[in-house]
Formats: sequence, C-alpha cells, structure tokens
Amino acid sequence: MISNLNNLSSGSIVEADVCIVGAGAAGVSLALSLSGRGLKILLLESGFEFADDKTQDLYAGEVADEKLHSPPDKYRQRRFGGSTTIWGGRCMPFDPIDFEPREYIPQSGWPISYQDLAPYYQQANKLLEAGVYEYDADKVFDEEQQAAIKGFKSDILKTNNLERFSCPTNVGDRYKQRLVLAKDVEVLLGANCTGIRLNQAGNHVNQLDIASLEGIKASVVAKKVILATGGIETTRLLLASNDICKNGIGNEHDLVGRYYQCHIAGNLGKLTVLGATSNVRHGYEVSSEGIYCRRRFALTADTQKKIGAGNMVARLHFPKIVDPSHKIGVLSGLFLAKNFISYEYGKRLKDGQSSLSIYLKHFANIILDPIDTVKFLYHWITKRTLAKRKFPSVILSNKSNQFTFEIHSEQYPNPNSRITLISDTDIFGMPKVKVDWQYLPEDIESVRRSLKLFVQEINQSGLATFEFNDDQLEEDLTRFGAYGGHHIGTTRMGTSPENSVVDADCKLHNIDNLYIASASVFPTSSQANPTLTIVAMSLRLADHVADTLNAGKSTHSII
Repeated sequence: MISNLNNLSSGSIVEADVCIVGAGAAGVSLALSLSGRGLKILLLESGFEFADDKTQDLYAGEVADEKLHSPPDKYRQRRFGGSTTIWGGRCMPFDPIDFEPREYIPQSGWPISYQDLAPYYQQANKLLEAGVYEYDADKVFDEEQQAAIKGFKSDILKTNNLERFSCPTNVGDRYKQRLVLAKDVEVLLGANCTGIRLNQAGNHVNQLDIASLEGIKASVVAKKVILATGGIETTRLLLASNDICKNGIGNEHDLVGRYYQCHIAGNLGKLTVLGATSNVRHGYEVSSEGIYCRRRFALTADTQKKIGAGNMVARLHFPKIVDPSHKIGVLSGLFLAKNFISYEYGKRLKDGQSSLSIYLKHFANIILDPIDTVKFLYHWITKRTLAKRKFPSVILSNKSNQFTFEIHSEQYPNPNSRITLISDTDIFGMPKVKVDWQYLPEDIESVRRSLKLFVQEINQSGLATFEFNDDQLEEDLTRFGAYGGHHIGTTRMGTSPENSVVDADCKLHNIDNLYIASASVFPTSSQANPTLTIVAMSLRLADHVADTLNAGKSTHSII
C-alpha cells in the first residue's frame, strides 16, 4: 500500500514492526526482502513519485570547497526511488581484498568478510536487473572476445575484470506495484523524519518524529528502525537528534560524520594500441542474457599488497572532449551541449575551454564529420532514449587507437574528511550540513604506484604503449573533486564503539533497535560504485532483522 502523510491527522501515531526511513536502493530492497515474513513494515519516504523542488531543497547545505565537492543537494534525489532515479546503472561487487585489514591503509578491514556478503550479491544482481552474478570476462564471453587488447597477457595486470549495467533500474518505478499489492508493507510518502527520540537511558528508540511540508506532524513507534537515507542524510539525522545524547546519536567517540569517502577519479595518460582497431575492445559487449558489460584493467590483489596500493580500476576512454584537436564531431557535439547534459557529466565538460576560437573549432568538427555524427544520433535515440535497457554511455569508434585511462580508485579513510552540522536550518528547524571532503597525499601516491606498473606491463607487451604525466597526476585526479554521489564511511562499521558507529550487523553499538542501511557503514570504499554493495548489505540486514524478530524466511521471491 502507498499512502501520503498529509492524509493523516496531526498527532497520529503509526505503529510497525519495522520502520525503514528512506525509499531508495537500500530502503526498497529491505522492504521487498522483509515482506512475506509475517511482519508489519512501514517505509517512510520524504518525497513523492516525481521530483518535487520543495522536497529536494531539504537537501541544501554547504560545502567547504565547491571545487572539491558538489553542493549536497546535487546527485542525491529526495524522492520515491531515491538516487536510483538518476543513476547510470553501473554494477560491480567489492573484491575480497576490500574486506581485509591492510597494514598500508590505516583504518581498513571490515568486521565481515566477502564470503559473508557473497550470497546477497547474487540476489542484489537480480534485484537491480544486472543479470547473473559473474564478473569475469573469461567466463562470460567466448575466447574470441576475451582480450581487452588482443594477445595481451600479464600475471599482475588483469584485463578480464567486468562491470555490468542495470537498465538502469529505478527501484521506485520497477517495484512500485509489488509494494502497492503487499498487504504487510505501507509506503508513506511526504513523510520527513525530523528526529529520532531515544528513551532516557539512551539505548532504545522510542519513536520517530515525522512531518510533511504541509504541516502534518505524526510519530512512528516500531520494534526496529532502519535508517536508509544515504551517507549524508543519515549523518545529519544522527547528529541532529541530540536531546538525549548531546553529541548526537552514536557519536560518543566523535565518529559520526568522519571518514567521509567518495572515489579518486580522472581521465589521464595516453594509451596507444598498435595494429588494427580490431585489436582493442574498449566499448560495451552484450552478455548472453542481454546485459551490457564493459572490461576494466586492474592489478591483482597480491600485486596491490606487494606495492602497498589501494584498489583501483581503469577503463579505456576517448580523448579529452574539451580539446577540439580530437576532430571527432560527436565529442564536439557533447561539448557544445554541455549546458543540457546532467549535472555530473556536464560539469566535466566545463573545463575552462570557452574562447570563441575553441567553439568555432568544435563547430568545424561537427560540420566535417557529419556521417559519424548522424550515426551516433540514430544509435543514441534507438539504443538509449527509446530503449528500456539503455546503452550505458557514449562509446565511439576509435580510428586512431589512442585512448586515455579513466581511473576509479579507492580513497584512504581520513578522519578529517567529514560531514558536520551548521547553524542554518531547513523549514522543519533541522540543522543543515556542511560537507568537507578531503583527500590525502596517500590517495595520489597509491594511484601513482599502480600506474607505474600499468606502464611497465603494457609497454613490455609489445602490443601497446602507455605513458602518463607524473608531474600532473594530482591535478588530473582532483580536477573535478570527489567523484559522483558515492557517500561512504560516515557511520563506519567495526568491532567496538571506540572505532566505529555500527557493529557487524549494522546496528548502532549501544542502541538495541536502531540500524543503518547505507554506504555510510562501509569502512573502505573499494574501486567500485557502491550501489550493488548497498543492496547486498541491505538484503543481509533484512535477514538479520527478521531473525531477531523470529520472523523467518520470506514466503516469496524478492523480485
């Protein structure tokens, strides 16, 4: 059932066995998994089925440096379906090494292992419509397709690493009807959680305060409460709920909001593949079940340990778009359309190249490359705009066999990279947030060590050459600041209240009925986009919560 808080009377008390705050990837996954277990589930969502400016404005806040991090109301979507309403669909699991303590990465190591999460990754893959859980190209494609660079072999640099792409699946749209028909689930829209109220002992959530923008105020009483509002908003809720715990809930040791991680990313270097253009596979391939997949370069886990580097992947990418010397009409078209492209990608096209001569050269590229431009537009309309399973991104034929590497690297946990509250408040009187994302010299040095092995392995192969500007590496990796909406680490999991906010079951250490389902519990960020792992962790949490309530297994499939 889906209802609206505005249809209730002020002062109403809504009761449930499990209350989930936030109907994004985590919240919807939890509700689907908990349904059919004999429980009453309440799923609170601040927004509605469509974007609403007044609701989105509740995410407004400050950033310490906008060059390093976008304003907090960007990327995130405060609506039914959460940020899956705008995501690109990229799915990949974390690697076993990500869960291990690594002496060269302080504060690394999870209280769970990869094997603890592996069964849930398989379910998460299905729920996000990314096909079977297989991320090894050698097992997905035939021998003719196995090499990213034809004939390339290395014991330390893998090229058979895959990423898979969801439709992309908007979990709100995709699973709305399932939630409408579920008799044990109520989705309450327009319900903003404005406070978490503990008992006097500070070890149990008595109720949640909720309110609508239209002025309706109510309370929720539940046996178990799960915050699934993302890394920034979860932090805000915990810190702002300070009537009993003066420093905020779970913040006895000043850890809530710290260790904020995204990813270190950028396009850099020059890779030249020798011989025919058929010698390189840089685009998307379609698996037997119809899933778009793409290959990535990555060092083996043993190699990472040997050189003391964090986890990093690299994708083949086309030349720098803002530089018209590439003479590719499609890329120039993207540059000229930068003000009409989504925020995340559009800002990467605004790189100081704005003189009249630059624009004229881009126009010339389009005029002189009309056939490829028309072909691209036809492909984009048919395979992206009108398709249910959308072609993931711009991929072009590369007649020069020259590429850059698109780097996506783990960020080292840093306690000074953090989210705090400020004095400004929203319409409900809740303090807004300030985001102070910081990176460490170790982040850059880690990428540098990895890239030097890329140079060694690629150049000695005799099949390609690779070089990068070592002096410009930090600039290339931080030109656009924190990558994407990957809000990780602010309520990290661990073994004790002294080193973490939640335990191995995502429960706040000293509170018996409050849990967090978010990338904010990840102690480290891996090389991967977090969505698949968020869903896997949420499905694992659903089983744990059901077990504590003696609810058992669900009576139906989650998808």
